[in-house]
Amino acid sequence: MNRQTNNNILVPTDFSEVADCALKHAIAVAKAYKNEITLMYIVEDGFLGGIFSKSQSEIMKDAIVTKLNVKAQEIERETGIKVTTRAESGKVYKTIAEVANSEKYDSIIMGSHGASGLEQIVGSNASRTIQYAEVPVVVVKSTSLSSEGYKKIVMPFDLTIESKQKLEWGINIAQKFNSEIHIVYSKSEDEYLDLKMKANIAQVKHTLEDHKVKFVMYEFNDSVLDNFANEIHNYANIINADLIVAMTHTEKGISEMIIGTLTQQLVNRANNVAVMCIHPKETAFNYDY
Repeated sequence: MNRQTNNNILVPTDFSEVADCALKHAIAVAKAYKNEITLMYIVEDGFLGGIFSKSQSEIMKDAIVTKLNVKAQEIERETGIKVTTRAESGKVYKTIAEVANSEKYDSIIMGSHGASGLEQIVGSNASRTIQYAEVPVVVVKSTSLSSEGYKKIVMPFDLTIESKQKLEWGINIAQKFNSEIHIVYSKSEDEYLDLKMKANIAQVKHTLEDHKVKFVMYEFNDSVLDNFANEIHNYANIINADLIVAMTHTEKGISEMIIGTLTQQLVNRANNVAVMCIHPKETAFNYDY
């Protein structure tokens, strides 16, 4: 997506239902962007050795690789998308981020929910991965995705410079899937901050119109970040959104009160919609559209 990448989506899997759900998202994205997919299984350090003997561990690793390859062949046969596989060991979230960062993957698409036994790859590792990954991370829970992809995208905006960076991503996705973008922001009781936000939103509207992207503007009345996260989550459910796009930095509400990270709250609460987490570019100046 508009970057120098290896044109490959990294999909961590533990063969669980939610991991398969994330894989469906990856397939939809790969079709739209003509990406390849890498299926990766990570054995947590010491996991096999703590349960099985050395010979048993080798048998288990071989079984994992075989299962990955069968899954890859199935996807290639059904979709025509090239799929490669890899099995790694280490700390799950660190390994995912390190592989994606060092090999310049286009993005990471992964499931989030607890799992048991050998199905341990996803779970809480998703929230840690978005902190370390320099590439976009799409976190999927229980929601499948239609063949049409991301048709309704929710994008929260605040007064931070980094918040504006998500717009180019939203436009890019919307043009690929013919999506409708829902810009959501919070009203402030402070007149100066409210005027500043309205000026930013006017710029966003102008940019979307220039790119001929369908959009809806929605203003919340509550400016407290914790409530803002709830409002975004509720709004996304009401409109049956397919994707929320957020930055991985600590986004602030219009009151600029920080109560946790908005992205983390969205990932934790958005059970029915995928969340795309974007690592911001470093900048010391205002971001212009």
